[in-house]
Amino acid sequence: MPLIHRKKPQTPPSEEVVAPDEDSQKKPPHESSSSSKTHKKSNGGGKWSCVDSCCWFIGCVCVTWWFLLFLYNAMPASFPQYVTERITGPLPDPPGVKLKKEGLKAQHPVVFIPGIVTGGLELWEGKQCADGLFRKRLWGGTFGEVYKRPLCWVEHMSLDNETGLDPDGIRVRAVSGLVAADYFAPGYFVWAVLIANLAHIGYEEKNMYMAAYDWRLSFQNTEVRDQTLSRMKSNIELMVSTNGGKKAVIVPHSMGVLYFLHFMKWVEEPAPMGGGGGPDWCAKYIKAVMNIGGPFLGVPKAVSGLFSAEAKDVAVARAIAPGFLDTDIFRLQTLQHIMRMTRTWDSTMSMLPKGGDTIWGGLDWSPEKGHTCCGKKQKRNETCGEAGENGVSKIKPANYGRMISFGKEIAEAAPSEINNIDFRGAVKGQSFPNHTCRDVWTEYHDMGIAGIKAIAEYKVYTADAVIDLLHYVAPKMMARGSAHFSYGIADDLDDPKYKDPKYWSNPLETKLPNAPEMEIYSLYGVGIPTERAYVYKLNQSPDSCIPFQIFTSAHEEDEDSCLKAGVYNVDGDETVPVLSAGYMCAKAWRGKTRFNPSGIKTYVREYNHSPPANLLEGRGTQSGAHVDIMGNFALIEDIMRVAAGGNGSEIGHDQVYSGIYEWSDRIDLKL
Repeated sequence: MPLIHRKKPQTPPSEEVVAPDEDSQKKPPHESSSSSKTHKKSNGGGKWSCVDSCCWFIGCVCVTWWFLLFLYNAMPASFPQYVTERITGPLPDPPGVKLKKEGLKAQHPVVFIPGIVTGGLELWEGKQCADGLFRKRLWGGTFGEVYKRPLCWVEHMSLDNETGLDPDGIRVRAVSGLVAADYFAPGYFVWAVLIANLAHIGYEEKNMYMAAYDWRLSFQNTEVRDQTLSRMKSNIELMVSTNGGKKAVIVPHSMGVLYFLHFMKWVEEPAPMGGGGGPDWCAKYIKAVMNIGGPFLGVPKAVSGLFSAEAKDVAVARAIAPGFLDTDIFRLQTLQHIMRMTRTWDSTMSMLPKGGDTIWGGLDWSPEKGHTCCGKKQKRNETCGEAGENGVSKIKPANYGRMISFGKEIAEAAPSEINNIDFRGAVKGQSFPNHTCRDVWTEYHDMGIAGIKAIAEYKVYTADAVIDLLHYVAPKMMARGSAHFSYGIADDLDDPKYKDPKYWSNPLETKLPNAPEMEIYSLYGVGIPTERAYVYKLNQSPDSCIPFQIFTSAHEEDEDSCLKAGVYNVDGDETVPVLSAGYMCAKAWRGKTRFNPSGIKTYVREYNHSPPANLLEGRGTQSGAHVDIMGNFALIEDIMRVAAGGNGSEIGHDQVYSGIYEWSDRIDLKL
């Protein structure tokens, strides 16, 4: 054995032999051998790569999440309430308990219509890589398949780039029933709180219906492929007939608002294009439509998502870790695959801004001009608005009409100082700076360097130009989108061309149904900075296949500035600006107008955002955030009172904290 310890290791010629130091010579043979093995281990396969670090980080996050979830479920049900009440005082009764004490009972059947991404999707047919996933959720739930087989998951979640329907050999369908969208992920509710409160006054599945649909498809294609609109019509008719003829209360959320707007026009039109219900169907079957967080006029966030696969949070992440989301992670080039996948979802184009410069503003004006953003000094239950009469704001005013500006100086420049070169006729080049990008094809590959430069040299894009921009950078995507959606303003709503389904989800190009007794509500949160316009730059990263990026260095340090990390914010619910959520019910549909010829009553109900007082409150009961508002007690109570037989007058008419009335008056639109 001693001979084994004394044997010298063979050193490759290229390595330099280092003499042992004095301390190492004094060590016993077994310690010397042990330290030698350790030294070899530290210099060899023991080194951690970037992938190892990522795996370790994600593992820690997952373990921590499941541990906290275990503790939350293991603790007594009354413990969080006990701690919260010790901190904040007694909590109010949930709306269901409160209204049950008042004697309210289930009256009208309730139909829930989920928005984009909140409904579960499951696999019915797939490729070989998806073996064992039959009827397992690919979207919603734990999202386990994203980590196990990411490329396979992307392939199955994508639609055909030509048809916007199923790719060959793949069938992914919407989950059915209330479980389709009660929770988005374990512990993250969407409709669950509202459903639980309705159950307190007697609701159950016979008088509640989740109108789940495949939210990736264009609205008309949900009928073509799945007959979803027909099933919704049949279920509403069935629930009304089995509940004593009491009309239904429809509760759409987010993109579901546009989906149901499309439905109301579809159901009136004769077959085969429509549902054949006739012009009085809505008057017969619908009591009220209570829209939650409705993007009636679109959202600027959809522009950045389609243009560069970004939103505010993604842009900040890219700035913190440059190149991380652009490179190959777990064999998945993250942003490129996200763009490739989401650009096959035709539904995303339903939320592009509608009404052009007339609604959203131009180079030198916008309806929200003069809006001031609140910083940390904002008090609980307090909103921000116009600058005070006596105070002069030192903050540079935001030019919200410039939806995309290339550079902060362009975003702030006077219109006369902007010399742009029209990109519409520019010839696209034949080369792309990063040739490896063709492994993950996006339409940017066909633009070339000349096309990319033409986009940047135009410098500033208003709402009208944004649609042309997307047609230039993604012609195949927008060709599909233009067949299903429209973004203009109708001059004559009686023109036969507006019978085309592509106009039915645009409230500026279609009429409300002839149902004078029906009510339409716009319920949404306010008091949260919401994306309205962006400062962009060319992306110089050699690893990126997306040539444009939100310029996060365009930032104002003043906490009351509306420009943060390359994004100009305005009042809203963090996703939908007030202008989009409130304008139709506050102005364009108010009274008898050409968009509302029968004079359906409309109400605007805003819910001022108030964050939870402590972690044990979860997502809070007074939140105004786009999804968290689904747990807002005041909103739930309003819905329940209408479902139990109330109306807009009984719940208090309008409730407004923002500047929606003033902003609406600044829009010059013939009504």
